[in-house]
Amino acid sequence: MSLNLKDFQRFEKQIILKKVGIAGQKKIHQARVLIIGMGGIGCPLLTYLASAGICNIGIVDHDKVEIGNLNRQIIFNSADLGKYKVVQAKSKISKIYKKIKIKNYKFKVSSNNIKSISKSYDIICDGTDNFETRYLINDYCKKNKKILISAAISAFDGHLFKFDFKRKASCFRCFMPEQPIEENNCETEGIFSPVAGILGSLQANEVIKTILGLKDDLNNNVLIFNSLNMTLRKVKITKNPRCLIKCPY
Repeated sequence: MSLNLKDFQRFEKQIILKKVGIAGQKKIHQARVLIIGMGGIGCPLLTYLASAGICNIGIVDHDKVEIGNLNRQIIFNSADLGKYKVVQAKSKISKIYKKIKIKNYKFKVSSNNIKSISKSYDIICDGTDNFETRYLINDYCKKNKKILISAAISAFDGHLFKFDFKRKASCFRCFMPEQPIEENNCETEGIFSPVAGILGSLQANEVIKTILGLKDDLNNNVLIFNSLNMTLRKVKITKNPRCLIKCPY
């Protein structure tokens, strides 16, 4: 994809970075990224990826906008209530940059459709809020050697994972071999709204770093953020022997 003068002017502040340049901006333009979950994490993630110049983005969510979403799902406002999140998100984000092509999937990801949804994308971003779907996405990405960048939030905390299954990698099942009996998410634990924005931004940061092939990435690690203590910890995820039994791939 070529960059014209307006493109250069739009992305100049990225292009002048030595680790980006014209070649890097072209890589960003050509990347294909799928976002599963257009909630508190997916909204800032989509906004930053589109603003950075990623032109091929898929968004997946079956929910409609509710009033309880508006404190953290920053793309939406009161006029969007009762409307599908992916439809409203596409309408608004498409105005950022005319070359963006957003494909929306107005249904819940499942074992029956994850292949058809995800096969055209290089990087899969998980922003879902339940363990069943997280395991499903993890297993698909592992089997099909996709890059998975996943974020989760609850109360005052957030977690960010990266697994590059094109290389030897641990996976989400290595981190959490057994599905917890109780879900820990915004619905059950509540959420401090800035945490959603911070994790969505961190996820976007990792996506763009991955596209550019920058070193010192998060692969096989979890980044743990606590908003009360203002701390960030990076913890290595090693292959768990139990994962070899539980993981279907």
